[in-house]
Amino acid sequence: MNGISGRFAHHRELLGQLVRYGISGGLASLVHLGLYWGLAELAHVAPLVSNVLGFICALIVGYVIHSHWSFRGHGRRGNLARTGGRFVAVNLVGLALNSLWVWLLVERLGGPTWWPMPLMVTATPLAVFWLNRKWVFA
Repeated sequence: MNGISGRFAHHRELLGQLVRYGISGGLASLVHLGLYWGLAELAHVAPLVSNVLGFICALIVGYVIHSHWSFRGHGRRGNLARTGGRFVAVNLVGLALNSLWVWLLVERLGGPTWWPMPLMVTATPLAVFWLNRKWVFA
């Protein structure tokens, strides 16, 4: 019986982290996508440059929220250089994925600047959540 209740508690904790990650990641994504779209559409900044600038701002917002809320009670936080460095590395993977979507759908296929946004809020966050949970905040 203890094994089943232990697995249930683990899954409940994982679900809680995923929900908190979705909420706080949604806020960081709003920062990222708002800056990406606003700079690309309104300020006529190149889409890939807009993506990087939005990413940098969202990275700062995301680290603060994820480290204090999304993954609270999970793993160690004693070494800021370790956790912060890993967080930046994982989010560079996210930037690479988002840049791939922008390059492929906007630059290569000539689509509108909003085309990559669905992938930026679904595929990329799932990959980054898994890396954050298993490596950054483990």
